[in-house]
Amino acid sequence: MTYRKYKMTRRWARAVTLVAFAATILIGVEAAARTQQAVGQPEAPADDGLIAAGVTVSGVDVGGMEAEEAQRALNRFALRPVSVTYEREAWSYAPTTLGARAHVAAAVDEALRAPADASLELTVSVNERRLVRWTRSFARRFDVKPENAEIVLRGLRPVATRAHAGRKLSRWSTRTALLTALETNDRLPVRLSARIVKPRVTGGEVGLAIVIKRASNTLVLYRPGGSKGMKVKRRFGIATGQAAYPTPLGNYEIVTMQRDPWWNPPDSDWAEGAEPIPPGPGNPLGTRWMGLSAPAVGIHGTPDAASIGYSASHGCIRMLVPEAEWLFERVEIGTPVYILDA
Repeated sequence: MTYRKYKMTRRWARAVTLVAFAATILIGVEAAARTQQAVGQPEAPADDGLIAAGVTVSGVDVGGMEAEEAQRALNRFALRPVSVTYEREAWSYAPTTLGARAHVAAAVDEALRAPADASLELTVSVNERRLVRWTRSFARRFDVKPENAEIVLRGLRPVATRAHAGRKLSRWSTRTALLTALETNDRLPVRLSARIVKPRVTGGEVGLAIVIKRASNTLVLYRPGGSKGMKVKRRFGIATGQAAYPTPLGNYEIVTMQRDPWWNPPDSDWAEGAEPIPPGPGNPLGTRWMGLSAPAVGIHGTPDAASIGYSASHGCIRMLVPEAEWLFERVEIGTPVYILDA
């Protein structure tokens, strides 16, 4: 019995030794595997409520911050104003005004889970309908209509005003540039794109102008040119209205032009009972009629050459027939006419 027990003990001892040796090998292999895995992976952030060191969100260093502190830092970053510029003009707007919304809370949550030295991005979503409405509203203030040169009276003579070009904002280009700036958190000035709108009429294209000096019975035709933009083209002696039927003072324009017109009696006491007169040598209007925007008043030829130089008409401006024909060929509907008491 003793021998048998001794042999069993030795056998079991050898078995135990083998099991222990195998276990030692397994433990060593597992430890080596864990060591190799740790070398190949970044260290997980510590679960202490702080963001790991070196973590940035769109370039903002939030490493070592608590969630609330990181959120304040990212809010300041996200709410920086957007600047838009055009030549020497500049405007600034809050991103929210343009329809932008930064997802700060999501960025902070991601930063809390991120390993050390991770680089994250702050996501921004843009309400494009709101951006379109803003662009349309801004364009109404930005756009400038071109100003055509026009003739105005200064003192006793007409002058041509200076023409000015306008501008029109490129809506699509503006929206695209702003959308990119908002989504990338870029705060470099957004340079606006605009189209220059040229005036239709410049100083050299304003056309002719007529000044009628009632007291001196003179008609002066001006053309573009000269230091003040208008230069005398030709002067004419005329007849203007009698004291009882004066030629009206004011600023008018030619609104109708007729060759070989009929004379139709006006609704006035002096023409009561008169009959229309067809074109011909005895027509009181001569061969040309240039009606003004003043009611029943016009520039026309007259067969009564002796009345030229006097206040002899019933309100109209009379000219010698050949001179009326010459003027008729050079003016047009819309030509300004200034009647002065000079």
